[in-house]
Amino acid sequence: MMAEHPPLLDTTSILNSEIPLLTSPIVSGDGAQQVILVQVNPGEAFTIRREDGQFQCITGPAQVPMMSPNGSVPTIYVPPGYAPQVIEDNGVRRVVVVPQAPEFHPGGHAVIHRPPHPPLPGFLPLPAMIPPPPRHIYSPVTGAGDMATQYIPQYHTSQVYGDLETLPAHGRSNFRDERSCKTYERLQKKLKDRHGTQKDKLNSPPSSPQKCPSPTSEHNGLTKGQDAAGISTSSTKSKSLGKGKSNSQTDTEVEEKDEETKALEALLSNIAKPVVSDIQARTALLLWSPPSSDTREDTDKNDVPEVYTYEVMLSNTGKDGKYKTVYVGEENKVTVNDLRPATDYHAKVQVECNCVKGSPSEAESFTTASCEPDTPNLPRITNRTKNSLTLQWKASCDNGSKIHSYLLEWDEGKGNGEFCQCYYGQQKQYRITKLSPAMGYTFRLAAKNDMGMSGFSEEVLYHTSGTAPSTPASPLLINAGVTWLSLQWTKPSGTPSDEGISYILEMEDENSGYGFKPKYDGDDLTYTVKNLRRSTKYKFRVIAYNSEGKSSPSETVEYITCADKPGVPSKPSVKGKIHAQSFKIIWDPPKDSGGAAINTYVVEMSEGLNGNKWETIYSGAAREHVCDRLNPGCSYRLRVYCIGEGGQSTASDSLLVQTPAVVPGPCQPPRLQGRPRAREIQLRWGPPQVDGGSPITYYGLEMCHTETDEHREVYQGSDVECTVGSLLPGRTYSFRLRAANKAGFGLYSEKCEITTAPGPPDQCRPPQVACRSAACAQVSWEVPVSNGADVTEYRLEWGGVEGCMQMSYCGPGLSCEMKGLLPATIYYCRVQAVNVAGAGPFSEVVACMTPASVPAVVTYLQGLSEDEVESPHYSPSTCLAISWEEPCDHGSEILGYSIDFGDKQPITVGKVLNYFIDGLQPDTTYRVRIQALNSLGAGPFSHTIKLKTKPLPPDPPRLECAAYSSQTLKLKWGEGTAKALTDSIQYHLQMEDKNGRFVSLYRGPCHTYKVQRLSESTSYKFCIQACNEAGEGPLSQEYVFTTPKSVPAALKAPRIERINDHTCEITWEVLQPMKGDPVIYCLQVMVGKDSEFKQIYKGPDWSFRYTGLQLNCEYRFRACAIRQCQEIGGHQDLIGPYSAPVLFISQRTEPPASTKDTVQTTRTQWSQSDQVCAAVILALFAIFSILIAVIIQYFVIK
Repeated sequence: MMAEHPPLLDTTSILNSEIPLLTSPIVSGDGAQQVILVQVNPGEAFTIRREDGQFQCITGPAQVPMMSPNGSVPTIYVPPGYAPQVIEDNGVRRVVVVPQAPEFHPGGHAVIHRPPHPPLPGFLPLPAMIPPPPRHIYSPVTGAGDMATQYIPQYHTSQVYGDLETLPAHGRSNFRDERSCKTYERLQKKLKDRHGTQKDKLNSPPSSPQKCPSPTSEHNGLTKGQDAAGISTSSTKSKSLGKGKSNSQTDTEVEEKDEETKALEALLSNIAKPVVSDIQARTALLLWSPPSSDTREDTDKNDVPEVYTYEVMLSNTGKDGKYKTVYVGEENKVTVNDLRPATDYHAKVQVECNCVKGSPSEAESFTTASCEPDTPNLPRITNRTKNSLTLQWKASCDNGSKIHSYLLEWDEGKGNGEFCQCYYGQQKQYRITKLSPAMGYTFRLAAKNDMGMSGFSEEVLYHTSGTAPSTPASPLLINAGVTWLSLQWTKPSGTPSDEGISYILEMEDENSGYGFKPKYDGDDLTYTVKNLRRSTKYKFRVIAYNSEGKSSPSETVEYITCADKPGVPSKPSVKGKIHAQSFKIIWDPPKDSGGAAINTYVVEMSEGLNGNKWETIYSGAAREHVCDRLNPGCSYRLRVYCIGEGGQSTASDSLLVQTPAVVPGPCQPPRLQGRPRAREIQLRWGPPQVDGGSPITYYGLEMCHTETDEHREVYQGSDVECTVGSLLPGRTYSFRLRAANKAGFGLYSEKCEITTAPGPPDQCRPPQVACRSAACAQVSWEVPVSNGADVTEYRLEWGGVEGCMQMSYCGPGLSCEMKGLLPATIYYCRVQAVNVAGAGPFSEVVACMTPASVPAVVTYLQGLSEDEVESPHYSPSTCLAISWEEPCDHGSEILGYSIDFGDKQPITVGKVLNYFIDGLQPDTTYRVRIQALNSLGAGPFSHTIKLKTKPLPPDPPRLECAAYSSQTLKLKWGEGTAKALTDSIQYHLQMEDKNGRFVSLYRGPCHTYKVQRLSESTSYKFCIQACNEAGEGPLSQEYVFTTPKSVPAALKAPRIERINDHTCEITWEVLQPMKGDPVIYCLQVMVGKDSEFKQIYKGPDWSFRYTGLQLNCEYRFRACAIRQCQEIGGHQDLIGPYSAPVLFISQRTEPPASTKDTVQTTRTQWSQSDQVCAAVILALFAIFSILIAVIIQYFVIK
């Protein structure tokens, strides 16, 4: 039977059909029955067909157990180019799939057969695209040597239609992890050690796992190039190519739409972040506005899209975390549900219009509110006695508020659905005592936090312990195989559903004589007994037991294992002579009939050497068959398998038979390819309809002139077309064809008559050329032989290069005048005649030279910059330098040049290519042109260029001090307007250093500069000069500026220590004298909230004791430092900034240490708030400074 076959082992790729995913079966166990563990590597997949007809895909890493009948390795189908090898390691037999070497002959443990059907597809992209299961794939139901899929608990299956993001985005020809590579190398080494006697037959060691060659023709049944993934990222390009569009056409369309797409994308990206409102524990309302663009105000309103598609994305893993789409639509608001309570979220909005998406908006953060806990899970039982039950549970999600108690209710065993409180507290377990034996109690659980009480869990029923279980029913047979029986039983009647009962399955083998022996002991209600003998009767019974004792055995039942499938028949052989269209084959029966009679033999035949399509040509009880109605010269492969009561056997080795070939039949007459020519014709033909069973190797073509009737062979070869040349125009010829194969030549075809066309004229004689002037020449020629048709026109080619001439005349005349020639230049020409038959060959090339003339115009004239002139007498304010390139002399050497630069007389210079004109006016524009001179005269003037002399260098500006401080000086010069910043004048500011030398501080177009890092009360000298295109101007006079003295730094917040209820002591930071000037301090206090600060102390001390405090009153203290500058006319006080105020509240509290804590906490809060304020001000100032610097860099300097 078909269903009795073991399931085919098939490895299919999940993503790429070109990945040769190989499985490595591991054979373990002793005796006649073994379990094969099919190892599925990471990235591979193992596909089987289950009993219900559905396909199950197991992804690696995993090990799939398969049952092996009679201790033999079942047939394992592998990709082409690979072979399995059996290795024994410490009593464990492993089957390893390795590349097949040309001269590698391993032991005969297993023979590899290609499957008679293609394997399953490697990847099914969508459920709707699943093809119907092929009928020829065997189902793994009760058969010889197979095992049901529901008894394979060692692996976890994964759905075929998984998340595409978990699949790899690339395909490699070989994909193995490090563990698989090491296992492969270790098994290969043991294989070489076992077959050491065959080392002389090996050319090279096996390939490395990383360099294992992949099959070139097909992978797992999918041909190379077939798209097995179906999720290619370049699907759009594939569709474009399928419609016949080239890559260049696609790029042109993209470029045309690029500008419009970018404009739309910029509009869609200009969207503000969403606004969050109505935030609840599990819901929130998001609102947003359509995108707007300020730059599109003047454009047509029709260009702005009217309908947008919005995509709202939410993230609970931070601002830069992974976002999830929660809404896609055209509305401007959405209520997001199913949120987690007390969780931080970030929301973004992205706009799409006309298949164009803009950039997402900025993220808006919000936090959901807290709520009552989630409903807890069912309480589970941890201990059970006759009079008590111990329950335990896990904490549920608290939703932002800590769970402080649990409520456990029960029905007291009444079963009426009414519950009362059993336990209320913080513990997560509870023991209920004083219960009745063998009685059921229903429980439910709820959790409580500050936000409220959660819902109750599902009700669960638990029973107390009772007596031993009753006698169970006899086990039932679910499925039977050749070496296994799958049994199932039920719980004893009257047993509580939650009571833990175990079962013992006993089996008796009548042939062993040992009686009943236990085969299974556990809690399951099903078990598969393995390692049994085929067609054998076994007795079974089951015993139930619990903590109280065992039950009586059930009634004994008998079940019989199935028969095995027969063995492989012998390889068929040919009996008698092989004819061109028939032959006879015979075969022998298999050595093992599987324990039953063989009913039918089936003969399958495949045409070709590598054909995978097998057709059944015979099915019956006889062991011979005549194969007829065959084609001559074809190869056929035949194989035989048999069918018995135990199922269908494996197919035998294939027999290759080739029928003899015969000579081919007559061909069709050759046909003309295109139009006939004057001296040649092109013929084409097809192969004969009957090739005789052998490929056509040669064709023979014979030609016959109708006037002489002489046949001669003009072509012999394998091509199906040829060109017959050396013919005469206007003649009639006949042709006939025959074909040949390895058996010989066939018959000639019928004759085909073809007439040649008229010929073109013969070659003309060389033309005659006469030069009339330096720019004109006369060309003439003679009439050639017309060759049967009158000449209709002549074509004259003329050019300055012999190999690159162009057509200059086309007409019926015999002469032509060439104008616009260059003097002293060699020209080449040739002529050709044309009639109705075509153009004749060109004449020989004739060369001629035109006479000399005045020089050509100077085509390149330019002015030189100041850096390019090396003369020391050159001044950019009174001189202009020019350069040019030497023009063509037209056959006479150039003697000099004439330069014209205005109303003055032109300047004549010698044979030079550059010159500078002096004695000019500053800041004046001149028009300059030049012409070349030779012995024949002056050439034409060149084009005119405009050059301007530079102005004189500017005078230095007046330097002033605009602002100053103790460490900085802001200097200002010139007008300082925005218009002045755009002129060409540069300024160079210098300052005198300690050594009395002036160093550069600034060079640029600005009119202000701030000098920093200066010392207080110090004088500095400065000077400045102006520069422009004419050069650097003179230095200004020395300017002296002095920095003032600095004020003291701000003090830290003062510290307050409570002395008693009406007195406190204030201390503050001590500063060192500033460059010899003493420092005193000023302390101020503010009583209450809305009053002003008043001075209570001024002096050099660093502490002050303040008395007269009132109870329950607020006091704020602050201090500052005062620098007393010693001047000649007296001292001057420089007051520094005040410190941060410190809050002090006078209260009668015990112990006194609490007052310190209050003052310290208040001081910390004030200090932290001031620090945050200062940090914000500093950040805003830094951003403003960077912005001003960027504006000056890009809009002023550049």
